[in-house]
Amino acid sequence: MDKKPLRNDWTKEEIEEIYNLPLLELIYKAATVHREWHNPEEVQMSTLLSIKTGGCPEDCSYCGQAARYHTNIKVQALLPTEQVIEHAKKAKDGGSSRFCMAAAWREVRNNRDFNRVIDMVKGVNDLGMEVCCTLGMLTEEQAIRLQEAGLYAYNHNLDTSEQYYEEIISTRTFDNRINTINNVRKAGITVCSGGIIGLGETHRDRISMLLTLATMPKHPESVPINALARVEGTPLQDNEKTNTWEMVRMIATARIIMPSSMVRLSAGRIEMTEFEQGWCFMAGANSIFTGERETLLVTPNPGVSEDMQLLQTLGLKPMKRATEKAMDQFENWKSTC
Repeated sequence: MDKKPLRNDWTKEEIEEIYNLPLLELIYKAATVHREWHNPEEVQMSTLLSIKTGGCPEDCSYCGQAARYHTNIKVQALLPTEQVIEHAKKAKDGGSSRFCMAAAWREVRNNRDFNRVIDMVKGVNDLGMEVCCTLGMLTEEQAIRLQEAGLYAYNHNLDTSEQYYEEIISTRTFDNRINTINNVRKAGITVCSGGIIGLGETHRDRISMLLTLATMPKHPESVPINALARVEGTPLQDNEKTNTWEMVRMIATARIIMPSSMVRLSAGRIEMTEFEQGWCFMAGANSIFTGERETLLVTPNPGVSEDMQLLQTLGLKPMKRATEKAMDQFENWKSTC
């Protein structure tokens, strides 16, 4: 089928109209768009590893790694480079095509720890995986260093709408988030940016966040949709569990307005049944986080064996790495010569 051109001129009213469609109609439209732009049988398997845990000076209300909250999360210094590369090798063997490294920093500093992260990026890149980092705020010069080391993607979520942002975080601004994303773009790194639902925001806040993403000069290549993982000791520990149908609605809307992006079903999967996750894939999700540690940073997450069983049940398969796809295309070309 012919793909419609990507749009970066969405209005809030247009997105609101899509978001508020009857649920089954919304899912049908999203599934149709998904099939126009992606192989509906493939799911990108990504692994996220916390390379530096806890002790963060930020006050993100949802995050158990903030030093000011009394949680059961153990502070961990930056992992040795060799240990991180071993985790990446295991992730690759487990079917992951992307390996993301996360450090609980407010911002990147030009010091020995950043030099070690550069070495980690080089090492994972040498494995033939897509390398992603999430390290907090980033200058253009730091982004260039990461790009030169082989970084493929940088994750920097908006979290919520610009209007609701100050209710969740006071130690940085919404514009700080946008500035980092702009610095990543200038360095030629792909962008991974989405948000969290279940923070106490309204539907209008969710629509506003999607509007910000969909009207960027270039859509984020990856859009994570997270359900709040309620961490004991944080201000949002008593929030209600996010309704799965609301996750489905967010995923479907994101798929329709950002059709070329990978839409990642991220935090919150541990509380979803196979049926609920299946609906998310039907609505256009085509990426998940998995891993042998069975955690997503510091919160529970399904493990590799559970996820492979889930894919088998749903008739899905892990997406091949770009290098593998290129090799397959080359072999097909040779066979026709």
